[in-house]
Amino acid sequence: MTPRVWGRGSARVGGAKGLQDRLPPLAPPPGHSGRDSNWPNLSKRRTYRLGTSLGIIVSRASTACAGLKSLIFPFLIRGGKPTPLYSCVMAFVFCTYNGYMQSRYLSQYAVYADDWLTDPRFLTGFVLWLLGMLINIHSDHILRNLRQPGETGYKIPRGGLFEYVSAANYFGEVAEWCGYGLASWSVQGGAFALFTLCVLLTIAQQHHQWYLEKFEDYPKFRKTIIPFLF
Repeated sequence: MTPRVWGRGSARVGGAKGLQDRLPPLAPPPGHSGRDSNWPNLSKRRTYRLGTSLGIIVSRASTACAGLKSLIFPFLIRGGKPTPLYSCVMAFVFCTYNGYMQSRYLSQYAVYADDWLTDPRFLTGFVLWLLGMLINIHSDHILRNLRQPGETGYKIPRGGLFEYVSAANYFGEVAEWCGYGLASWSVQGGAFALFTLCVLLTIAQQHHQWYLEKFEDYPKFRKTIIPFLF
């Protein structure tokens, strides 16, 4: 897998990381008007409508996360550095395709049992998604506030899960979308979680190695992305 770089590992070719690559999920999901009236099996209408309702819930939650990342976070960064245009373009393409695939499946093709919202898989996935989102937001908050106004240097992040891993924000995002994959119980959701893990794992390894080389006093017991394990 080709490493994806920005910030401390980026070249001088500029971009606007976050603002462009996460905008696609803010677009409304593809409509499903007329789909229900043509549903071939009337006995499955209730489960189809549940899938549609679940799709709306997950879509709105994901949109909230995307909105935070794309419209708020970039303007809160202090002393950020340029991002390679290639990384922005690839991220934009991925988010566009993935957003369409997820919303299309949930709004038009997903079929769930009537009691799916109380199913242990959905409840476990939802809790994991929520915890991951909170970890992600808190970790981003720690990173944003490492620098005082006017500072441009790098510092060792401390607090929260950064006491255990170098990439606490990435751990939160992986947990977030693994929870989504479990709650949606779909190939599409599982694929999203897998690719998120693969991409962020390579970046987390780069960051961890950079911290070890940059700071002599960097905590040696910190793992890369998974507390106590890796």
